[in-house]
Amino acid sequence: MSQSDTLDAQVQAADPDRWLSSRFVADEGARADLVALYAFEAELLNIPTRVTQPLLAEMRFVWWRQQMDGVFAGVPRKGHPVLEALTDMVGRRALDRAPFDALIDAHVGRVHGEQHDLDAFYTGPMQAAVRLLAGPGHDDAVGGAGRMWGLTQVGRLDEARALRFAVNRDLKSLPPTAFPAVAHLAAAGVTGEGGKRLRMTWASLTGRI
Repeated sequence: MSQSDTLDAQVQAADPDRWLSSRFVADEGARADLVALYAFEAELLNIPTRVTQPLLAEMRFVWWRQQMDGVFAGVPRKGHPVLEALTDMVGRRALDRAPFDALIDAHVGRVHGEQHDLDAFYTGPMQAAVRLLAGPGHDDAVGGAGRMWGLTQVGRLDEARALRFAVNRDLKSLPPTAFPAVAHLAAAGVTGEGGKRLRMTWASLTGRI
């Protein structure tokens, strides 16, 4: 199995909705890059499921923070598929490091009982995904979508629904090539892969979630 296939399977198992939305990226290289980004997030999410003691979990997150030095210097840890793919991707796509560090810091805060940082967990990664697919300049267009996704993930569904009109208004300026980075929002609350795929297809065709 190739590195790309390995990461694809990892994301499909850990984050099926975003894996499904990544299928709407027509360019195979861009799709592989998006999957690499999601695989990085999956690695972080998996740490608290493997380590129950906050200090040990924090040590693992610190390890990932240290690995970002190599990723953004173009020198990844050899033999680690996620780090190798991430290094290749951030170099070609000119991604900023700040959202990666903010996400790791937010995970550290969570293992110590701090409040869920919706911007770090959801908005920043979505903006990074959009930049990966369409280049810079679209952060404002997806800021609301990122927050809506976050509210959905933490069960604040009424607040999420209240944002839909404003989110769709902002998404009008998003290039179609970037829409797969937000398409999973359209499938929130839908059960079954067939139903989710249908909703994401509709969202991709209309540019609305």
